[in-house]
Amino acid sequence: LQIRGELVIFLVSVVTGIMLRLVYRSISIFRQLVEHSLFIIGIEDIIFWLGAALYVFVQIYHTSDGSIRWYFILGLVFGTFFCEALKDVFKKGKKKSTLILKFILFLLLRKSEKKDKIMIS
Repeated sequence: LQIRGELVIFLVSVVTGIMLRLVYRSISIFRQLVEHSLFIIGIEDIIFWLGAALYVFVQIYHTSDGSIRWYFILGLVFGTFFCEALKDVFKKGKKKSTLILKFILFLLLRKSEKKDKIMIS
């Protein structure tokens, strides 16, 4: 393979890692919304991991003719960590934007209170 082909394989594996992480995160969100017994959680996990193994196998088969390359595994790991880091950035951004909006609202309310006092006087 040429470097360009290896880069494409790496990028496909990163996307594969992101997809796996997003699917598992969706399952965990569903578990938070609907109460599950440990037995059902175990069955869901087995189904997820069997599906994930099949999905990764198909990706490896299509991208590198079935041979496992170290950078494919590295891309899977990088994709899952990238997805987690992105989630943390959005959480921090949400907190900061909420604080900024509260501060702007405080300033607007404070300004409107001053106008009301002036009009009353």
